[in-house]
Amino acid sequence: MKPKLEVRGISYSYHSLEGETLALSNISFTADNGEFLAIVGPSGCGKSTLLSLLSGLLEPDEGEILIDGVSQAESGVNIGYMLQRDHLFEWRTIMGNAELGLEIQKKRNKSSKEKLHQMLHTYGLGSFEQAKPSELSGGMRQRAALVRTLALEPDLLLLDEPFSALDYQTRLSVCDDISSIIKSTHKTAILITHDLSEAISVADRVIVLTSRPGKIKAIVPVSFGGDDIRPLTRRNMPEFSVYFNQVWKELQNHD
Repeated sequence: MKPKLEVRGISYSYHSLEGETLALSNISFTADNGEFLAIVGPSGCGKSTLLSLLSGLLEPDEGEILIDGVSQAESGVNIGYMLQRDHLFEWRTIMGNAELGLEIQKKRNKSSKEKLHQMLHTYGLGSFEQAKPSELSGGMRQRAALVRTLALEPDLLLLDEPFSALDYQTRLSVCDDISSIIKSTHKTAILITHDLSEAISVADRVIVLTSRPGKIKAIVPVSFGGDDIRPLTRRNMPEFSVYFNQVWKELQNHD
């Protein structure tokens, strides 16, 4: 079976008046259907650049990206992207924000409205459909942003530190909630984060990048004995510290 995502030897450089800066070098990995990958590495190693390449916002200088065995540029797949902030519009209700992507793509109809209503109800926002974003907590806003993303039925989810703007307690709760929602939909997801504990608590594998130019230092498989074990539960299991120390050791020797 072909992987959902296949990255083959991609490299990327930024160009400026001062010259060329190699950001990523010879990156290769795969992600299977329903797999959750986390990418960690030193600041400035190219994590966000890699996500931009996966989304198609940037094109690699070398190598290729395949989705379902087809070149990304030709695949026509729907890619969902969650950013560090929810970017909900205050002048729209939560329902209005959730259906924004459908509206832009001219896919809003009675059926999609009913589906969104069900999703908001399922994810604890059913009573807030007509509320404005300022009336919701940070965690609820992120759930609304996730519903907006999932409403477009993406083939691949890219998560750019979506919990980093939250306070620590809320971050733990929302990370637990959202990652469990994503896994229940069997979507393939790629998360970038600076938080090693977060990466280990949600991922099936953790990809460790070196300092710039970013290269893959290690890919660490993470297993806690079942796919249905929630992130907060993982954090309290004995295997957690073993994986943490393993990833930390790789990061300490990133050069």
